[in-house]
Amino acid sequence: MKIALVIIFVILGVALSAIILMQEGKNQGLGAISGMADTYWSKNKGRSIEGNLEKFTKFAAVAFFAIALILDIIW
Repeated sequence: MKIALVIIFVILGVALSAIILMQEGKNQGLGAISGMADTYWSKNKGRSIEGNLEKFTKFAAVAFFAIALILDIIW
């Protein structure tokens, strides 16, 4: 049980690092204050690859911390 969780933990850690590095930066600058950042791309971001990366990042982060807590309790 421990070995399987450790393997999943390592794979999730590497995948989470790779997914975070693949995401684009949030360099909207001062345009975001005045609302100039409302483009077609920003409105439909949830259906794009970038939106999917953000969703997977949230899921992987929750799973990573849950497995970390489980491993802490088991160990």
